[in-house]
Amino acid sequence: MDFDRQDFRHETERGEAATPVELPSPDIGSSTPSGATGPVAKDGDASCHGGRETLLDSACKAGASDTLDRYAKDYPLGPHDQPQSMCPAFGSLRVGLRMRRTATVLSGSACCVYGLTFTSHFYGARRTVGYVPFNSETLVTGKLFEDIRDAVHDLADPELYDAVVVTNLCVPTASGVPLRLLPKTINDVRIIGIDVPGFGVPTHAEAKDILAGAMLARAREEAEAGPVAKPRGKAEAGERPTITLLGEMFPADPMVIDRLLQPMGLAAGPVVPTREWRELYGALDCAAVAAIHPFYTASIREFDAAGRPVVGSAPVGVEGTAEWLSRIGEAAAVPASAVAAAQNAILPAIAGALAGAPIKGRITLSGYEGSELLVARLLVESGADLRYVGTACPRTKWSDHDREWLEAKGVHVAFRASLENDLAAFEEFKPDLAIGTTPVVQKAKESGTPALYFTNLISARPLMGPAGAGSLAEVVNGAIGSKPRFDRMKAFFEGVGTGDKTGVWPTAPEKRAAPKRRTDVPVSAVGSAKASKYGKVLDSVAASEADDEGDA
Repeated sequence: MDFDRQDFRHETERGEAATPVELPSPDIGSSTPSGATGPVAKDGDASCHGGRETLLDSACKAGASDTLDRYAKDYPLGPHDQPQSMCPAFGSLRVGLRMRRTATVLSGSACCVYGLTFTSHFYGARRTVGYVPFNSETLVTGKLFEDIRDAVHDLADPELYDAVVVTNLCVPTASGVPLRLLPKTINDVRIIGIDVPGFGVPTHAEAKDILAGAMLARAREEAEAGPVAKPRGKAEAGERPTITLLGEMFPADPMVIDRLLQPMGLAAGPVVPTREWRELYGALDCAAVAAIHPFYTASIREFDAAGRPVVGSAPVGVEGTAEWLSRIGEAAAVPASAVAAAQNAILPAIAGALAGAPIKGRITLSGYEGSELLVARLLVESGADLRYVGTACPRTKWSDHDREWLEAKGVHVAFRASLENDLAAFEEFKPDLAIGTTPVVQKAKESGTPALYFTNLISARPLMGPAGAGSLAEVVNGAIGSKPRFDRMKAFFEGVGTGDKTGVWPTAPEKRAAPKRRTDVPVSAVGSAKASKYGKVLDSVAASEADDEGDA
């Protein structure tokens, strides 16, 4: 890949966002646009409350069937169609907000945009989220598309941005707002339009892949067309070939992986999703791709098109690290002697870390981040009695290696797991510790069982190498050891009831009966009677006031 063009621009020294750009509001009085806007849905076809099937039907009528068909193939449903997790658009929104010199614009219902921006800032985003509002008229006439086009033209300042990402949420997708008709570039700023409807994308983890895949596709086109900007830190010719890491990771893990690869003459490459545009060129210019998160189907399609081999799983635990290094070496054509040297250099340290911090206890594990099987492997190698692992993400061929290893150890693995699956596993296996989503943690703690929230307390920790083994054991053993505290709390609150029966009241609250309606008097008659009654009262008041004035 040619990195000759060097006319790229750095962002501000502190990496802060540029001055927010005020986006245009829709002109309610405008007529139907004359430009090509593609098919639009009829008024009333789509709304927030239409339900999944109604929105899907409206989207297909509006010409979005190709996009939805691709999503259905990339992110297969079932056995549970829509796992109970947050709005999927949060995933792609977070990817865009974490990238330097990238503007983000949402097109959707105001309530959805509010929730997404609130959540993104709750998780530490420090950047403006653009929003193009709409109403029924601008939506069904196609004026919304023109408003979005005007907005990206206003935002496309090459001094500030490398790319502008526009995301259609549920209603614009179902109404056929055609982001594909936006210009591909404006003033040398790339315009990336994606549809991320809740009725077509199962999880926020897969929405990250939608944006990452769209960006990789554009970067691959640019690299094939000619010289591109050189990524920061890209090894010069003659230095170690790189392994691209696919899927969000704890910041220390890429550094650990780089150390693992050094004896093989390899280096850790960029992590996809990337933090800036030109890292995408470095990600494509690799010896092989490590699918740390195995459900990034759209991204893997771009790496396949670029001729890059893809290896599933990750270097977790002793067995996981040995097998992963072996398969990476095979994919990158590394001599067996170099692979053996890498294994001999790191495996004793990992084995020592696992032996020094064993995990004792029965555990159930569930989550929706995509790293659940990797954490499960590390728990098993740490000595935990793991009975169940459920993930909201789909099964792919790149997850088969981990799945087969876990099933051989007696672990039940559930893909597209629902909350009901996770709670049923908790009830059946009665673990010493439940690791899962918020409602699973709530259920476990209510029953007096220690529990850990997967996203913040498990996936936000290093998993690779000796550091991963020690970090996981510390938090897990600490939680299991808190069982006596839960027992004391449960005993203290024994007898106070649960749900609507909680409290000191002698009886449970009763639902109020619906008010009775009189059926013997017509509504109009009742209204007339009331009017007559009120009229007499007013006449009486007026007469009284007249008498008072006469007395005065």
